[in-house]
Amino acid sequence: MSRTHFGFQQVDESEKASRVRGVFDSVANKYDVMNDLMSAGMHRLWKAYTITASGVRPGHKVLDIAGGTGDLSEAFAKRVGPSGMVVHTDINLAMLSTGRDRLINSGMALPTTLCDAEKLPFPAHTFDIVSVAFGLRNMTHKDLALKEMCRVLKPGGRLLVLEFSKVAKPLEKAYDWYSFNILPKLGKLVANDEESYRYLAESIRMHPDQATLKAMMKDAGFGHVDVHNMTAGVVALHMGIKC
Repeated sequence: MSRTHFGFQQVDESEKASRVRGVFDSVANKYDVMNDLMSAGMHRLWKAYTITASGVRPGHKVLDIAGGTGDLSEAFAKRVGPSGMVVHTDINLAMLSTGRDRLINSGMALPTTLCDAEKLPFPAHTFDIVSVAFGLRNMTHKDLALKEMCRVLKPGGRLLVLEFSKVAKPLEKAYDWYSFNILPKLGKLVANDEESYRYLAESIRMHPDQATLKAMMKDAGFGHVDVHNMTAGVVALHMGIKC
């Protein structure tokens, strides 16, 4: 049986998806509040930059993978207009339901699909833009997921991967102290779940750094990949263009 990481633990590959599902089942109803607290609201700026960098315009078809509570889907939908389409997806039912309800409450009824990014249920060459924000690091086979994202994009289409990354060296000690001391305590206080937020901190450390992810995207079929570091590398936006 192949092994993979779940935070700092080694687990059977077959176990990882269910463990990740347990984390997001637990945090779904407090996810947006915790994002604001953890990032001091910066996640909103990171996502706004991603939308701007995407080049999305009216009429585009957009696939939002690991779309969770739907904030990126909502922002894309405002840009594509009635002539475009945004598909909001997630592998986790609790997160997807939270996002669907949030979108409906804001007046948007978007196509919503429960699906695994490693086996996307869409034809090849369907979308102008595919986005995944803070979801890739939780996937068991990132290489397969990236290939699937490339497959469903039209030639010349863009993949946007917004993810925690390798922070600049002078900030490493302070960032580690915050991640492993403050973040789990916030999780306990606000979401009544210390362990899920400890896993989230660990999963960031196990995610490929900027250069490694760029190489993985090229291996998956993206001819050109740009990397935009934000907040000293706490987060990076990788933007790949399909050949």
